[in-house]
Amino acid sequence: MKYAIIIPDGCADEPQESLGGKTPLQAANIPAMDAIAAAGIVGRSNNTPTHLTAGSAVANMNLLGYDVDQHFTGRAPLEAAAQGIELGPDDWAIRCNLVTIEDQIMRDFTADHIGNDEAVELLGEMQKGIEADYLEFKPGVSYRNLLIYRGEKEAPPFSRETYGTPPHDLTDKSVANDFPRGPGSDLLMDLMGHSVHAFTDHPVNKKRVADGHLAATNIWLWGLGKQPSLTPFSELHGLTGKMITAVDLLRGLAALIGWERIEVPGATGYTDTDYAAKGKYAIDALADTDIICVHVEASDEASHEGDAAGKVKALEEIDRHIVTPLHAALKEQGDYRILVSPDHPTFLRTKTHSHGYVPWTICGSGVESDASATYDEPSSETSSHAFEKGHLLMPFFLGA
Repeated sequence: MKYAIIIPDGCADEPQESLGGKTPLQAANIPAMDAIAAAGIVGRSNNTPTHLTAGSAVANMNLLGYDVDQHFTGRAPLEAAAQGIELGPDDWAIRCNLVTIEDQIMRDFTADHIGNDEAVELLGEMQKGIEADYLEFKPGVSYRNLLIYRGEKEAPPFSRETYGTPPHDLTDKSVANDFPRGPGSDLLMDLMGHSVHAFTDHPVNKKRVADGHLAATNIWLWGLGKQPSLTPFSELHGLTGKMITAVDLLRGLAALIGWERIEVPGATGYTDTDYAAKGKYAIDALADTDIICVHVEASDEASHEGDAAGKVKALEEIDRHIVTPLHAALKEQGDYRILVSPDHPTFLRTKTHSHGYVPWTICGSGVESDASATYDEPSSETSSHAFEKGHLLMPFFLGA
């Protein structure tokens, strides 16, 4: 038996006036996803319990079958694992966005999708400006970076009550009441304040402004946590897995559960990603793994930008270049099951992640068809297949 999981990140949404009262899933031309629904079943899951942040870390951990109430410690440790950064028992990882804030408004949580080399220079400036050897800035990809607090050198001031607001939740909003809070938040605030002074006249920002781009005005610290303990997926289910993604969060989660990570040329984590390359690499991976998981960030990025047409286009590209060829390849090789599910809703109206159910669809060997005809939110809402605890979907999928 071969298994495939496709995650169109954040694709669940509300009806849109600009789409004739339809959700993006309803408005998109997605014949391959609809075919899965018609041949199998449609249901819904809640991957974002209300007592936790409605973020990708929580949602994807649940989606891959790990109970977040037992295992979730924070987003940043997952991204540290993606970079191969080892965390000791007293170490903390902290997500470090480069952002653009103007007049206390979060203008852009990506600093206008700042380049990797530019991020390295700015974080190098931050590192030079602090004397504490227990603080290490670690560049990642574009605006997505990390700060590591080495607890063996200096006792960390943080606790599970330390909280930083995800900057993508603040798009076009005031940040005045959303700075870090809880134990150790004064340190985080000091570092964020220092970055404003370090970046104001930095050559990187001067060149960006001259070239018509937004400046990276400062760092934004959030998502902190210690290393989680996750039982390897193969021990839980007796199956091997591989992950295709351009996002460090998913790379890190894959590393922690023992899945191989496949790097695909042209995969960007944005709407310009190479969908066809992801589809091809997924098919090639089927030969020597039990499960192939393909994560696509583009639908989520379009949501963060409030771009309904872009979200529809991303879904159509996923359907055409990933779901269609991958499903065909699965059918040719024998027994299989395929699952399509977003991690969490990302509403175009709010431009941010949301709590609530997401629709999924499954078909394949041993999956008896229900009355579903299309893959979308209304279809899932009438289904008898519902999981209030999202981590229960994975064992259902593997044994449905």
